[in-house]
Amino acid sequence: MNTTTIKVVDGRDHVISFIDSPTESLASSLENMMGENTFLPSRCCIFKTPSILYRHKEQAYIPNAFSIGPFHHGKPNLTETEKIKSKYLQGLISRSHSPEARLRQCIDVIIEVEKEARECYAGTIGFNSDEFVKILVLDACFIIELFRKDAKLVPKDEDDPIFTMSCMLQYLFHDLILLENQVPWLVLERIFSLTASPSESESLVELTLEFFGNIFSSDKHSIEPHLFVNQEIKHILDLLRKLLLLPYRGEDHNQHCFGWQPFPSATSIKEAGIKFRKVASNSILDIRFSNGILEMPSLLIQETTETILRNLISFEQCYPNCIPRVTSYAILLSHLIKTPEDLDVLCDTGIIDNWAIPEDSTKFFKTLYHDSYVKEFHYLRLCEQVNGYCYHWRSRWHVFCKQNYFGKPWAIVSEIAVATLLILTLIQTYCIVFK
Repeated sequence: MNTTTIKVVDGRDHVISFIDSPTESLASSLENMMGENTFLPSRCCIFKTPSILYRHKEQAYIPNAFSIGPFHHGKPNLTETEKIKSKYLQGLISRSHSPEARLRQCIDVIIEVEKEARECYAGTIGFNSDEFVKILVLDACFIIELFRKDAKLVPKDEDDPIFTMSCMLQYLFHDLILLENQVPWLVLERIFSLTASPSESESLVELTLEFFGNIFSSDKHSIEPHLFVNQEIKHILDLLRKLLLLPYRGEDHNQHCFGWQPFPSATSIKEAGIKFRKVASNSILDIRFSNGILEMPSLLIQETTETILRNLISFEQCYPNCIPRVTSYAILLSHLIKTPEDLDVLCDTGIIDNWAIPEDSTKFFKTLYHDSYVKEFHYLRLCEQVNGYCYHWRSRWHVFCKQNYFGKPWAIVSEIAVATLLILTLIQTYCIVFK
Protein backbone atom coordinates (compact mmCIF):
# COMPACT_ATOMS: atom_id res chain seq x y z
CA MET A 1 0.00 0.00 0.00
CA ASN A 2 1.43 3.41 -1.02
CA THR A 3 2.01 5.92 1.79
CA THR A 4 2.86 9.60 1.26
CA THR A 5 4.79 11.74 3.73
CA ILE A 6 5.99 15.37 3.53
CA LYS A 7 9.50 16.24 4.60
CA VAL A 8 10.59 19.87 5.01
CA VAL A 9 14.14 20.69 3.82
CA ASP A 10 15.43 24.29 3.53
CA GLY A 11 11.92 25.62 3.81
CA ARG A 12 10.69 23.58 0.87
CA ASP A 13 8.31 20.65 0.96
CA HIS A 14 9.57 17.40 -0.47
CA VAL A 15 7.05 14.64 -1.16
CA ILE A 16 8.37 11.17 -0.36
CA SER A 17 6.49 8.06 -1.39
CA PHE A 18 7.22 4.52 -0.22
CA ILE A 19 5.48 1.18 0.15
CA ASP A 20 4.79 -0.31 3.62
CA SER A 21 6.83 -3.45 4.20
CA PRO A 22 6.20 -6.40 6.56
CA THR A 23 9.02 -5.03 8.70
CA GLU A 24 7.21 -1.72 9.25
CA SER A 25 3.96 -3.50 10.13
CA LEU A 26 5.63 -5.84 12.63
CA ALA A 27 7.64 -2.98 14.15
CA SER A 28 4.46 -0.99 14.66
CA SER A 29 2.75 -3.97 16.31
CA LEU A 30 5.68 -4.58 18.66
CA GLU A 31 5.88 -0.87 19.55
CA ASN A 32 2.21 -0.95 20.51
CA MET A 33 2.82 -4.00 22.68
CA MET A 34 5.75 -2.33 24.42
CA GLY A 35 3.59 0.70 25.08
CA GLU A 36 1.09 -1.37 27.08
CA ASN A 37 1.44 -1.63 30.87
CA THR A 38 1.96 -5.37 31.29
CA PHE A 39 2.81 -5.30 35.00
CA LEU A 40 0.18 -5.82 37.68
CA PRO A 41 -0.93 -2.83 39.77
CA SER A 42 0.50 -2.80 43.30
CA ARG A 43 -3.01 -3.38 44.70
CA CYS A 44 -3.59 -6.53 42.65
CA CYS A 45 -4.50 -9.40 44.98
CA ILE A 46 -7.43 -11.29 43.38
CA PHE A 47 -6.40 -13.67 40.63
CA LYS A 48 -7.78 -16.34 38.38
CA THR A 49 -6.27 -19.68 39.36
CA PRO A 50 -3.36 -20.65 37.09
CA SER A 51 -4.40 -23.44 34.74
CA ILE A 52 -1.46 -25.58 35.90
CA LEU A 53 -3.06 -25.72 39.37
CA TYR A 54 -6.67 -25.62 38.19
CA ARG A 55 -6.36 -28.86 36.23
CA HIS A 56 -5.62 -30.91 39.37
CA LYS A 57 -9.08 -30.36 40.84
CA GLU A 58 -11.39 -27.91 39.07
CA GLN A 59 -14.17 -28.02 41.67
CA ALA A 60 -11.79 -26.70 44.31
CA TYR A 61 -11.54 -23.35 42.50
CA ILE A 62 -15.02 -22.60 41.14
CA PRO A 63 -18.16 -21.56 43.08
CA ASN A 64 -20.96 -24.02 43.77
CA ALA A 65 -23.85 -21.57 44.14
CA PHE A 66 -22.74 -17.97 44.86
CA SER A 67 -20.73 -15.66 42.65
CA ILE A 68 -18.80 -13.06 44.62
CA GLY A 69 -17.11 -10.29 42.66
CA PRO A 70 -16.90 -9.93 38.88
CA PHE A 71 -15.04 -13.05 37.72
CA HIS A 72 -18.01 -15.45 37.93
CA HIS A 73 -20.83 -12.91 37.85
CA GLY A 74 -23.65 -13.76 35.45
CA LYS A 75 -22.82 -17.44 34.98
CA PRO A 76 -26.09 -19.36 34.38
CA ASN A 77 -25.64 -21.83 37.24
CA LEU A 78 -25.13 -19.00 39.75
CA THR A 79 -28.00 -16.64 38.87
CA GLU A 80 -30.61 -18.14 41.19
CA THR A 81 -28.77 -17.07 44.32
CA GLU A 82 -28.79 -13.44 43.16
CA LYS A 83 -32.34 -13.33 44.59
CA ILE A 84 -31.00 -14.32 48.01
CA LYS A 85 -28.35 -11.60 47.83
CA SER A 86 -30.99 -9.03 46.90
CA LYS A 87 -33.09 -10.10 49.88
CA TYR A 88 -30.10 -9.64 52.19
CA LEU A 89 -29.43 -6.19 50.73
CA GLN A 90 -33.04 -5.25 51.40
CA GLY A 91 -32.78 -6.49 54.99
CA LEU A 92 -29.59 -4.52 55.59
CA ILE A 93 -30.89 -1.14 54.37
CA SER A 94 -34.37 -1.63 55.89
CA ARG A 95 -32.96 -1.14 59.41
CA SER A 96 -32.09 2.44 58.48
CA HIS A 97 -34.49 5.34 59.06
CA SER A 98 -34.46 5.93 55.31
CA PRO A 99 -33.72 2.75 53.31
CA GLU A 100 -33.60 4.66 50.03
CA ALA A 101 -31.02 7.08 51.37
CA ARG A 102 -28.99 4.24 52.90
CA LEU A 103 -28.87 2.42 49.55
CA ARG A 104 -27.55 5.55 47.86
CA GLN A 105 -24.95 5.95 50.60
CA CYS A 106 -23.77 2.39 50.00
CA ILE A 107 -23.42 3.14 46.30
CA ASP A 108 -21.58 6.42 46.94
CA VAL A 109 -18.95 4.90 49.27
CA ILE A 110 -18.15 2.22 46.68
CA ILE A 111 -18.00 4.74 43.84
CA GLU A 112 -15.35 6.56 45.87
CA VAL A 113 -13.09 3.48 45.87
CA GLU A 114 -14.05 2.02 42.49
CA LYS A 115 -10.63 2.71 40.95
CA GLU A 116 -8.78 1.07 43.85
CA ALA A 117 -11.18 -1.88 43.87
CA ARG A 118 -10.78 -2.45 40.13
CA GLU A 119 -7.00 -2.50 40.54
CA CYS A 120 -7.34 -5.39 43.01
CA TYR A 121 -8.35 -7.73 40.17
CA ALA A 122 -5.79 -9.25 37.81
CA GLY A 123 -6.73 -8.98 34.16
CA THR A 124 -9.49 -7.10 32.43
CA ILE A 125 -12.87 -6.68 34.13
CA GLY A 126 -15.57 -6.90 31.48
CA PHE A 127 -18.03 -4.59 33.23
CA ASN A 128 -18.47 -0.84 32.93
CA SER A 129 -18.37 1.45 35.95
CA ASP A 130 -22.08 1.19 36.84
CA GLU A 131 -22.14 -2.60 36.49
CA PHE A 132 -18.95 -3.05 38.49
CA VAL A 133 -20.14 -0.86 41.37
CA LYS A 134 -23.49 -2.65 41.40
CA ILE A 135 -21.76 -6.04 41.73
CA LEU A 136 -19.57 -4.82 44.59
CA VAL A 137 -22.44 -3.18 46.50
CA LEU A 138 -24.71 -6.21 46.22
CA ASP A 139 -22.02 -8.75 47.14
CA ALA A 140 -20.50 -6.72 49.98
CA CYS A 141 -23.91 -6.03 51.56
CA PHE A 142 -24.76 -9.72 51.28
CA ILE A 143 -21.54 -10.81 53.02
CA ILE A 144 -21.86 -8.24 55.82
CA GLU A 145 -25.49 -9.19 56.47
CA LEU A 146 -24.58 -12.90 56.41
CA PHE A 147 -21.87 -12.44 59.06
CA ARG A 148 -24.19 -10.41 61.28
CA LYS A 149 -26.94 -13.00 61.03
CA ASP A 150 -24.51 -15.81 61.79
CA ALA A 151 -23.33 -13.91 64.90
CA LYS A 152 -26.98 -13.29 65.90
CA LEU A 153 -26.53 -9.53 65.73
CA VAL A 154 -29.57 -9.25 63.46
CA PRO A 155 -32.59 -11.57 63.28
CA LYS A 156 -32.88 -14.35 60.70
CA ASP A 157 -36.01 -14.69 58.58
CA GLU A 158 -37.95 -17.89 59.14
CA ASP A 159 -37.80 -18.73 55.43
CA ASP A 160 -34.13 -17.78 54.97
CA PRO A 161 -32.77 -20.61 52.76
CA ILE A 162 -29.19 -20.11 53.95
CA PHE A 163 -30.05 -21.04 57.54
CA THR A 164 -32.91 -23.44 56.86
CA MET A 165 -31.39 -25.53 54.04
CA SER A 166 -28.41 -27.63 55.13
CA CYS A 167 -26.62 -27.39 51.79
CA MET A 168 -26.66 -23.59 51.55
CA LEU A 169 -24.23 -22.88 54.38
CA GLN A 170 -21.92 -25.59 53.07
CA TYR A 171 -22.02 -23.94 49.65
CA LEU A 172 -21.12 -20.60 51.23
CA PHE A 173 -18.24 -22.00 53.27
CA HIS A 174 -16.83 -23.25 49.96
CA ASP A 175 -17.65 -20.25 47.77
CA LEU A 176 -16.43 -17.49 50.09
CA ILE A 177 -12.89 -18.92 50.34
CA LEU A 178 -12.18 -19.16 46.60
CA LEU A 179 -9.41 -16.92 45.27
CA GLU A 180 -11.47 -16.09 42.17
CA ASN A 181 -14.55 -15.33 44.28
CA GLN A 182 -13.40 -12.39 46.39
CA VAL A 183 -14.26 -8.73 46.85
CA PRO A 184 -11.59 -6.35 48.16
CA TRP A 185 -11.51 -5.95 51.95
CA LEU A 186 -11.64 -2.17 51.56
CA VAL A 187 -15.09 -2.58 49.97
CA LEU A 188 -16.31 -4.76 52.83
CA GLU A 189 -14.96 -2.31 55.40
CA ARG A 190 -16.72 0.63 53.77
CA ILE A 191 -20.10 -1.11 53.83
CA PHE A 192 -19.53 -2.49 57.35
CA SER A 193 -18.65 0.91 58.83
CA LEU A 194 -21.53 2.63 57.09
CA THR A 195 -24.16 0.13 58.24
CA ALA A 196 -22.89 -0.70 61.76
CA SER A 197 -25.31 0.04 64.60
CA PRO A 198 -24.09 1.98 67.68
CA SER A 199 -24.46 -1.16 69.81
CA GLU A 200 -22.11 -3.28 67.69
CA SER A 201 -18.85 -4.03 69.47
CA GLU A 202 -17.31 -6.72 67.25
CA SER A 203 -15.12 -5.73 64.34
CA LEU A 204 -15.45 -7.03 60.80
CA VAL A 205 -12.36 -9.20 61.41
CA GLU A 206 -13.99 -10.82 64.45
CA LEU A 207 -17.27 -11.49 62.65
CA THR A 208 -15.44 -13.06 59.71
CA LEU A 209 -13.31 -15.30 61.90
CA GLU A 210 -16.37 -16.36 63.92
CA PHE A 211 -18.09 -17.43 60.70
CA PHE A 212 -15.07 -19.53 59.70
CA GLY A 213 -14.33 -20.63 63.28
CA ASN A 214 -13.77 -24.34 62.52
CA ILE A 215 -12.33 -24.18 59.04
CA PHE A 216 -8.88 -25.46 60.08
CA SER A 217 -9.51 -27.28 63.35
CA SER A 218 -12.39 -28.67 65.37
CA ASP A 219 -10.66 -27.32 68.50
CA LYS A 220 -12.18 -23.97 69.40
CA HIS A 221 -9.51 -21.30 69.79
CA SER A 222 -10.03 -17.77 71.00
CA ILE A 223 -9.93 -14.99 68.42
CA GLU A 224 -7.10 -12.54 68.94
CA PRO A 225 -8.18 -9.37 67.12
CA HIS A 226 -5.16 -7.43 68.39
CA LEU A 227 -2.97 -9.50 66.06
CA PHE A 228 -4.69 -7.93 63.05
CA VAL A 229 -4.24 -4.32 64.13
CA ASN A 230 -2.23 -2.41 61.49
CA GLN A 231 -2.41 -5.43 59.18
CA GLU A 232 -3.31 -4.70 55.56
CA ILE A 233 -6.03 -7.26 54.82
CA LYS A 234 -6.71 -7.77 51.13
CA HIS A 235 -9.80 -10.00 51.19
CA ILE A 236 -11.40 -12.84 53.15
CA LEU A 237 -8.97 -15.50 51.88
CA ASP A 238 -6.03 -13.30 52.84
CA LEU A 239 -7.51 -12.85 56.33
CA LEU A 240 -7.73 -16.63 56.78
CA ARG A 241 -4.10 -16.94 55.72
CA LYS A 242 -3.13 -14.29 58.24
CA LEU A 243 -5.08 -16.26 60.85
CA LEU A 244 -2.45 -19.00 60.37
CA LEU A 245 0.62 -16.81 60.01
CA LEU A 246 0.24 -14.18 62.73
CA PRO A 247 0.22 -16.55 65.75
CA TYR A 248 2.88 -18.78 64.16
CA ARG A 249 6.14 -18.79 66.12
CA GLY A 250 8.23 -21.43 64.38
CA GLU A 251 12.01 -21.52 64.76
CA ASP A 252 12.45 -20.47 61.14
CA HIS A 253 10.01 -17.57 61.42
CA ASN A 254 12.65 -14.96 60.66
CA GLN A 255 15.11 -17.15 58.78
CA HIS A 256 15.57 -17.80 55.10
CA CYS A 257 15.27 -21.54 54.45
CA PHE A 258 16.76 -22.12 51.05
CA GLY A 259 17.13 -25.77 50.25
CA TRP A 260 15.13 -28.94 50.39
CA GLN A 261 15.13 -32.16 52.34
CA PRO A 262 12.54 -34.98 52.20
CA PHE A 263 10.50 -35.71 55.30
CA PRO A 264 9.82 -39.28 56.50
CA SER A 265 6.30 -40.71 56.61
CA ALA A 266 4.34 -40.98 59.85
CA THR A 267 4.89 -44.75 60.09
CA SER A 268 8.65 -44.35 59.51
CA ILE A 269 8.80 -41.67 62.19
CA LYS A 270 6.94 -43.91 64.63
CA GLU A 271 9.23 -46.85 63.86
CA ALA A 272 12.23 -44.65 64.64
CA GLY A 273 10.95 -44.18 68.17
CA ILE A 274 9.67 -40.63 67.72
CA LYS A 275 6.43 -39.89 69.51
CA PHE A 276 3.63 -37.73 68.11
CA ARG A 277 1.98 -35.26 70.43
CA LYS A 278 -1.08 -33.13 69.72
CA VAL A 279 -0.65 -29.58 71.02
CA ALA A 280 -3.03 -26.65 71.39
CA SER A 281 -2.17 -23.82 69.02
CA ASN A 282 -3.95 -21.08 67.11
CA SER A 283 -2.04 -22.07 63.97
CA ILE A 284 -1.83 -25.46 62.27
CA LEU A 285 1.56 -24.35 60.91
CA ASP A 286 3.18 -24.40 64.36
CA ILE A 287 5.01 -27.75 64.20
CA ARG A 288 7.97 -28.41 66.51
CA PHE A 289 10.41 -31.23 67.28
CA SER A 290 12.34 -31.70 70.52
CA ASN A 291 13.75 -34.65 72.48
CA GLY A 292 12.20 -37.29 70.25
CA ILE A 293 8.72 -35.73 70.28
CA LEU A 294 7.04 -34.24 67.21
CA GLU A 295 4.41 -31.72 68.29
CA MET A 296 1.64 -30.80 65.88
CA PRO A 297 -1.65 -28.90 66.23
CA SER A 298 -4.83 -30.68 65.17
CA LEU A 299 -6.00 -30.41 61.56
CA LEU A 300 -9.65 -31.01 60.68
CA ILE A 301 -10.26 -32.88 57.42
CA GLN A 302 -13.75 -31.97 56.17
CA GLU A 303 -15.51 -30.88 52.96
CA THR A 304 -13.77 -27.49 52.74
CA THR A 305 -10.26 -28.52 53.83
CA GLU A 306 -8.94 -29.26 50.37
CA THR A 307 -10.64 -26.16 48.98
CA ILE A 308 -9.12 -23.75 51.53
CA LEU A 309 -5.62 -25.22 51.30
CA ARG A 310 -5.60 -25.29 47.48
CA ASN A 311 -6.81 -21.69 47.25
CA LEU A 312 -4.30 -20.49 49.82
CA ILE A 313 -1.56 -22.20 47.80
CA SER A 314 -2.89 -20.58 44.62
CA PHE A 315 -2.85 -17.17 46.32
CA GLU A 316 0.74 -17.68 47.51
CA GLN A 317 1.78 -18.70 43.99
CA CYS A 318 0.15 -15.65 42.36
CA TYR A 319 0.68 -12.78 44.79
CA PRO A 320 4.06 -11.07 44.22
CA ASN A 321 6.75 -11.74 46.84
CA CYS A 322 4.39 -13.84 48.92
CA ILE A 323 6.05 -16.07 51.53
CA PRO A 324 5.01 -19.71 50.82
CA ARG A 325 4.09 -20.69 54.39
CA VAL A 326 0.96 -22.69 53.56
CA THR A 327 2.61 -24.27 50.53
CA SER A 328 5.48 -25.44 52.75
CA TYR A 329 2.92 -26.93 55.16
CA ALA A 330 1.23 -28.77 52.29
CA ILE A 331 4.58 -30.22 51.16
CA LEU A 332 5.32 -31.42 54.68
CA LEU A 333 1.91 -33.11 54.99
CA SER A 334 2.25 -34.79 51.61
CA HIS A 335 5.44 -36.51 52.81
CA LEU A 336 4.06 -37.26 56.25
CA ILE A 337 0.87 -38.89 54.91
CA LYS A 338 1.62 -41.28 52.03
CA THR A 339 -0.57 -44.25 52.94
CA PRO A 340 -3.78 -44.88 54.93
CA GLU A 341 -1.52 -46.35 57.63
CA ASP A 342 0.25 -42.99 57.95
CA LEU A 343 -3.12 -41.29 58.32
CA ASP A 344 -4.09 -43.81 61.02
CA VAL A 345 -0.98 -42.95 63.04
CA LEU A 346 -1.90 -39.27 63.09
CA CYS A 347 -5.59 -39.95 63.71
CA ASP A 348 -4.73 -42.17 66.71
CA THR A 349 -2.88 -39.29 68.33
CA GLY A 350 -5.59 -36.73 67.53
CA ILE A 351 -3.36 -34.70 65.22
CA ILE A 352 -5.68 -35.43 62.28
CA ASP A 353 -9.42 -35.20 62.89
CA ASN A 354 -10.63 -37.00 59.78
CA TRP A 355 -14.27 -36.62 58.74
CA ALA A 356 -13.65 -37.94 55.23
CA ILE A 357 -12.98 -41.37 53.73
CA PRO A 358 -9.37 -42.31 54.64
CA GLU A 359 -8.44 -43.26 51.06
CA ASP A 360 -9.75 -39.90 49.79
CA SER A 361 -7.83 -37.98 52.43
CA THR A 362 -4.60 -39.81 51.62
CA LYS A 363 -5.01 -39.13 47.90
CA PHE A 364 -5.76 -35.46 48.50
CA PHE A 365 -2.56 -34.97 50.52
CA LYS A 366 -0.46 -36.65 47.82
CA THR A 367 -1.42 -34.13 45.11
CA LEU A 368 -2.03 -31.04 47.23
CA TYR A 369 1.10 -29.09 46.31
CA HIS A 370 1.75 -30.48 42.81
CA ASP A 371 2.96 -27.91 40.25
CA SER A 372 3.52 -25.25 42.91
CA TYR A 373 6.92 -23.65 43.39
CA VAL A 374 8.61 -23.00 46.72
CA LYS A 375 11.73 -20.88 46.88
CA GLU A 376 11.90 -21.01 50.68
CA PHE A 377 10.87 -24.24 52.39
CA HIS A 378 9.94 -23.18 55.90
CA TYR A 379 10.28 -26.58 57.52
CA LEU A 380 13.84 -27.26 56.41
CA ARG A 381 15.23 -27.06 59.95
CA LEU A 382 12.47 -29.36 61.22
CA CYS A 383 13.25 -31.90 58.48
CA GLU A 384 16.93 -31.87 59.38
CA GLN A 385 16.13 -32.49 63.05
CA VAL A 386 13.69 -35.34 62.43
CA ASN A 387 15.85 -37.03 59.79
CA GLY A 388 18.88 -36.79 62.05
CA TYR A 389 16.99 -38.49 64.86
CA CYS A 390 15.48 -41.17 62.63
CA TYR A 391 18.84 -42.35 61.31
CA HIS A 392 20.77 -42.14 64.54
CA TRP A 393 21.92 -45.59 65.70
CA ARG A 394 20.78 -45.06 69.28
CA SER A 395 17.27 -44.43 68.08
CA ARG A 396 17.29 -47.64 66.03
CA TRP A 397 18.69 -49.65 68.92
CA HIS A 398 16.10 -48.26 71.33
CA VAL A 399 13.27 -49.23 68.99
CA PHE A 400 14.72 -52.71 68.41
CA CYS A 401 14.93 -53.43 72.11
CA LYS A 402 11.51 -51.98 72.76
CA GLN A 403 9.87 -54.01 69.99
CA ASN A 404 11.64 -57.30 70.72
CA TYR A 405 12.09 -57.28 74.47
CA PHE A 406 10.71 -54.54 76.69
CA GLY A 407 7.18 -54.73 75.37
CA LYS A 408 6.91 -58.58 75.71
CA PRO A 409 7.00 -60.13 79.21
CA TRP A 410 7.66 -63.66 77.93
CA ALA A 411 10.73 -62.40 76.03
CA ILE A 412 12.09 -60.79 79.19
CA VAL A 413 11.64 -64.02 81.19
CA SER A 414 13.27 -65.99 78.40
CA GLU A 415 16.30 -63.69 78.29
CA ILE A 416 16.69 -63.84 82.09
CA ALA A 417 16.49 -67.66 82.01
CA VAL A 418 19.12 -67.88 79.25
CA ALA A 419 21.41 -65.49 81.09
CA THR A 420 21.00 -67.42 84.36
CA LEU A 421 21.69 -70.74 82.66
CA LEU A 422 24.80 -69.31 81.03
CA ILE A 423 26.13 -68.03 84.34
CA LEU A 424 25.47 -71.35 86.11
CA THR A 425 27.18 -73.22 83.28
CA LEU A 426 30.25 -71.02 83.59
CA ILE A 427 30.36 -71.52 87.36
CA GLN A 428 30.02 -75.29 86.98
CA THR A 429 32.79 -75.38 84.38
CA TYR A 430 35.06 -73.33 86.60
CA CYS A 431 34.49 -75.63 89.56
CA ILE A 432 35.23 -78.80 87.52
CA VAL A 433 38.42 -77.40 86.03
CA PHE A 434 39.90 -75.91 89.18
CA LYS A 435 38.60 -78.38 91.76
